[in-house]
Amino acid sequence: MGVGGGVIMPAIEKPLGMVDGSERMVYSAAPDRAPLRWPGGARVALWVAPNIEHYEFLPEKIRVRDPWPRMPHPDILGYGLRDYGNRVGVWRLMELFDRYPLPITVSLSMAVLQMYPDIADAMMRRGWEFMSHGLYNTRYHWGLDEDAERAAIAECQQIHRAVTGRALSGWFSPAASNTLQTPDLVAEAGIAYLCDLYHDDQPTPIRVRSGTLVSLPYSMEINDSIAWRRGQEAEAFAQKICDEFDVLYAEGAHSGKVMNIAVHPFIMGQPHRIDHLARALDYIFSHSGVWCATGADIVAHYRQQTSLVPVAPPTP
Repeated sequence: MGVGGGVIMPAIEKPLGMVDGSERMVYSAAPDRAPLRWPGGARVALWVAPNIEHYEFLPEKIRVRDPWPRMPHPDILGYGLRDYGNRVGVWRLMELFDRYPLPITVSLSMAVLQMYPDIADAMMRRGWEFMSHGLYNTRYHWGLDEDAERAAIAECQQIHRAVTGRALSGWFSPAASNTLQTPDLVAEAGIAYLCDLYHDDQPTPIRVRSGTLVSLPYSMEINDSIAWRRGQEAEAFAQKICDEFDVLYAEGAHSGKVMNIAVHPFIMGQPHRIDHLARALDYIFSHSGVWCATGADIVAHYRQQTSLVPVAPPTP
């Protein structure tokens, strides 16, 4: 209690910090928004994001978390499972995705483009979009100062431009290790969308120091990594995909929704799981009114319906 019996209110934490004294994001109640429309009157914008990553065998124990908690190092069990994803599982996912008219946006450890040329060539032949997921999934950004994080983002941008000839469209911090300054630095680099937030079923603007930035819904619920850590097996995960789709599809009749499916080659690329993912995709594709798009496509269409202006690409 305060003086005179008044209640002392706690300080209100602003999401992802403050920019020029203002909140990063303005609260928006879903029922009060103007309807969002997708091409062709689609109810749901579907984007599928395989996380194709590299985990260092003996990473530095940097800052907050040891990437391999099993001791002593090296953690052969943890590393070997993830190595399976890049040796076997990724090809199984590619074969599955090829069955559908499904643009793919890869949540990509950018070092994969240099370390695994077979994977890089296969992704580029398919025209997949690359969203940076940092350099390695064992190089966390937690605790980096602004200059160090800026340099890390620039290195990813440089690799992408060298391989594809284009600037990055999207960013998802490695192992979800974003910092308070990540949105500002991503926008500064000319990147159009950020997937470090999990707060909505529609794109939302993020306030940054300069330029503009959009939060694109990325799912930690329809994500095989989270399901795996919860002990949830593939059949239940596939059913969860279908259940999520049913609700978003019904709501999308009023205002378009975004559905993301995030998978990892070392998890859903296993032979005992792949057919369950196929069943879930078959269910979604049995419906009309689904717009399959890349992350950049969704953000560009969202911008057309808002006052946001496009982000200028970084200077070559």
